[in-house]
Amino acid sequence: MRRRSLLAAAATTLAAAPLASGCGPSSSNAPAAGGGSRRGHLTYGVWDVYQLPAMQRAARAFERSRPGVSVDVQLTPNGTYWTKLRTACTGGSAPDVFWMNGPNFGMYADAGQLLPLDTDGDDAVLRTGDFPDDLVSLYRWKGTQYGAPKDFDTVALWYNKELFDRAKVPYPDASWTWQDLIEHSQRLTDRGRGIYGVGAPVRAQENYYNSIPQAGGRVISEDKRESGYADERTREGLRLWIDLIHRYRSSPTLQQMADTDPTQMFQSGTLAMTYEASYNAATFYADRELRAKVDVAPMPKGKHRATVLHGLANVVYARTPHPELARDFVRFLGTERISLLQGKYGTAIPARNGTARPWAAGMPHFNLQAHLDALDDAVLYPSSANSAAWQHKEQMWLAKAWAGVESLESATDSLADAMNQLLAQERKGQA
Repeated sequence: MRRRSLLAAAATTLAAAPLASGCGPSSSNAPAAGGGSRRGHLTYGVWDVYQLPAMQRAARAFERSRPGVSVDVQLTPNGTYWTKLRTACTGGSAPDVFWMNGPNFGMYADAGQLLPLDTDGDDAVLRTGDFPDDLVSLYRWKGTQYGAPKDFDTVALWYNKELFDRAKVPYPDASWTWQDLIEHSQRLTDRGRGIYGVGAPVRAQENYYNSIPQAGGRVISEDKRESGYADERTREGLRLWIDLIHRYRSSPTLQQMADTDPTQMFQSGTLAMTYEASYNAATFYADRELRAKVDVAPMPKGKHRATVLHGLANVVYARTPHPELARDFVRFLGTERISLLQGKYGTAIPARNGTARPWAAGMPHFNLQAHLDALDDAVLYPSSANSAAWQHKEQMWLAKAWAGVESLESATDSLADAMNQLLAQERKGQA
């Protein structure tokens, strides 16, 4: 739930206007004054208090490996992270290294606020083969790599075994399809007791960014020039959630889910199933009572198997006074040693290939292999230069369809028009 609230905050605070350029493209490759020094003080901007211990351990390890270097890990609560970062980047005072996510990456890269990261030669900050291809691509802008993947998250189906046993419904497994989800969610629903089979909120990453590619649709074209919301296959991926609410009545209404978050419903035992990203596993595991009642399975299959892949990256601020040292720190954060450390002490799955085991091993009660196996069916998180702007429209128009106040066809036609206008504005801004 922490990452979701951050993405939502980004969509509302950054949708209004593009980020002011702090460093022109022609100068973004040039080291700042004093950049040759590989000693000094670095600041590292992060937002998740639950990952803070792992990031502090990583900083201390870097200091021990580099006499004369200190790293200050600066935590900014996720509700204010992007607002503060925008101001700091424009004013020249952003952290030397900071976390970046997919929805905001294009805006910062296009504004020249990030330094390029070499991927070849002796100065390579990351070797692309060490990370999932889609995560590397997510942080590449106009052919240049600006972000080093830090972690990733996939989505899977979490379920309450106690409620399944009571309703005599078999636990979900890899054979489940959308039809199994529909039928079993109806059997699990007991409105007299306030229990629903599944949650169908207007969530992008957890819900419809998965069902859209599962139906063969798309959110945005590959060249990022056109919305996919007028495509009937995309509508099919959206209709699943609307039908679960209105046709099958196995999900709470949109108003009920606005009053109480579906993840909280799941934790309280009033929701039998919920689609959740991997970063919530630690939250569920920390609750000893809940830990014994719930588990996780692969997402039910539509026409295709697909799961949206998202993850954070470490980036270097374009105006850092220590560009080479900052790049060294990003390189260090992506090593196998630090990735394993992050998996052991953090709450997110390390992005580096072959380092996810400690994350899963730390929560042995859960079948977390479902989240790891989802990488095999990954589709890249949809984004553009100003994703936050059209994601704001996305939430606004889709909520109308979810609530039943506007038809899905009408809402998606309006959304596609609004999104295409915003994408056209992006292209003008980049011209």
